[in-house]
Amino acid sequence: MNVSAPTGSDDDAYWQRPDSGGEQFGADRPAPAPDPRPAYEGPPPMAPASPLWRPPVVSEPPPPRALPPQDFDALDESEGTARTMTYGVGLVAGAIALILMCLLCARALF
Repeated sequence: MNVSAPTGSDDDAYWQRPDSGGEQFGADRPAPAPDPRPAYEGPPPMAPASPLWRPPVVSEPPPPRALPPQDFDALDESEGTARTMTYGVGLVAGAIALILMCLLCARALF
């Protein structure tokens, strides 16, 4: 795609409309008559609210209850027990996987 002006002419002359083509685009046609419909005047005025109207009242919820106290020493002990159990299950699963891999490889080689 070549977007530069052809050689030997002014840069702006390339982008100007042709002078003789005014009739082709309707420059000599009369303008259309204005639309006979009325212009939009906006929404109708709102009726004022009743003087007895009030927004809905939301009751205050009760304050939150106090949480029971936490025993941090018991929490630490249970976390340590859970960690030991997780490591134990992982070691047993790894040992079983290692034994199965050795059995499968030995069967494939022999």
